[in-house]
Amino acid sequence: MDTTVITVRTGDQPVVRDITGEAEQFVSGRGDGLLHVFVPHATAGVAIIETGAGSDEDLLTAIDDLLPAEDKWRHRHGSKGHGRDHVLPAWIPPYASLPVIDGRIALGTWQSICLVDPNGDNPQRQVRFSFLAG
Repeated sequence: MDTTVITVRTGDQPVVRDITGEAEQFVSGRGDGLLHVFVPHATAGVAIIETGAGSDEDLLTAIDDLLPAEDKWRHRHGSKGHGRDHVLPAWIPPYASLPVIDGRIALGTWQSICLVDPNGDNPQRQVRFSFLAG
């Protein structure tokens, strides 16, 4: 297995950040295998979605609808509603595994690998890419 960690600047607002390019660069030329993407944070996740057509904003809206940033959460440190950020990985897991064929990630036409980070308290995130040759 080969692995690397990238740092992604997410800023101080909820964000869906496309990291497909970084993942493609990591697997380029590696042949067939499996790419595992992992976010080692308790308040972020990995989603495979379409971006650029409003879906990223729709996802953030859905998170707000499902998990509102209110003071109702028992987990209360950080900014208002931060407890909901700790619940997010139950719905958007902190990992994804994707097939790699001939050094290319086998994504669908409109699919992108995205870091989902609703937590504005941490402006940088790490993402670990691991490749298991097949």
